[in-house]
Amino acid sequence: MHNAALQALGMEDWRYQALPVPEELFAETTRALGQAGFVGANVTIPHKQAALALADRVSDAARAIGAANTLTFASDGTIAAENTDAPGLIAALKQLVGLPAHPSALVLGAGGSARAAVWALREAGAREVSVWNRTPERAAALARELGARAVSEPERAELLVNCTSVGLIRGLEGPDRSRETRAFGANPRFGHPLERSASEPEGLNQLGLTFDQVGEYPYVVDMVYRSGVTPLLAAAREHDACTLDGLEILLAQGALSFELWTGRQAPLEVMRRAVGDLGGLD
Repeated sequence: MHNAALQALGMEDWRYQALPVPEELFAETTRALGQAGFVGANVTIPHKQAALALADRVSDAARAIGAANTLTFASDGTIAAENTDAPGLIAALKQLVGLPAHPSALVLGAGGSARAAVWALREAGAREVSVWNRTPERAAALARELGARAVSEPERAELLVNCTSVGLIRGLEGPDRSRETRAFGANPRFGHPLERSASEPEGLNQLGLTFDQVGEYPYVVDMVYRSGVTPLLAAAREHDACTLDGLEILLAQGALSFELWTGRQAPLEVMRRAVGDLGGLD
């Protein structure tokens, strides 16, 4: 997506690439990126809260959310943290035709993406936001910090948003195969092959849901981005729910990141076609 945008704008000296990074090396690696020629990085699971902690400057949104997914490296060596997940989600939700202006919402997960989703939904006027996580203590802490309601099991709502890693395509580097960040700049690095994290039959169970329960949510968003349909979206579509693919949110937040790093307007249609090549967008 980003490389297609760079090519379209004639920015031939720029490149976007995957950098698998274990947690114990995240801070050291990230602080070195600016000197290595990078101007920014997207940060993925599980590094979003760590990214916020190491930044020298933090946007109001990222501070309120408590997580950052976009870092910008200044020429003086300082690092600025932003969260484009939240505005990316809100922009993408406009595609859900008929979604109430102030829906009740259930967010699955308690990591950086979940924090962004809860904050964004509250800012957008959701009348109630609930949080479920396999570790109840994490859901309770997130809900307490961001003004949501923790639930012990998934409850019925108008909008369901999956912010867990279930169904995620993960990098193969590291013991749990989820240590990855993505950096943007001119210095080449090499990524790794990708694979799915959960089989189709296991997916809904890992989300605390059954197939029938998925039918209780008329609008379903999966922030996981991958080629092919996630277990959650497959079940939701069988129930005729209105769904939103994670690749749509990837596109929306990625365009915001691109503009932060380059100062150029993101060529949205070029980026959309590149994302569509993964099989996620029509």
